[in-house]
Amino acid sequence: MRVLDTRILPGETVPVHTHCWPATHYVLGTSHFVRRDAAGTVLVDSRALPRLPEPGTIFWGDALGPHTLENVGSTPIHIVSTELKAAGARA
Repeated sequence: MRVLDTRILPGETVPVHTHCWPATHYVLGTSHFVRRDAAGTVLVDSRALPRLPEPGTIFWGDALGPHTLENVGSTPIHIVSTELKAAGARA
């Protein structure tokens, strides 16, 4: 298991990274975001979603390939994720 405490300020973009394992995500703060693949192609623009998860929401997420995340909203994104590694896996 690996626990990540992620905070992304408005206007900030997280560099290209991956999530090798599926995870639960606990939302503490939310804002609109754009997720792009390593080539810069938009994968998700939350402004096109019906709504953002409310603080206090827990949701499941699959592993993700290389991507960036840009906070395009006006409030910080704050999510605590618990990745579930395979037995014997190394970080």
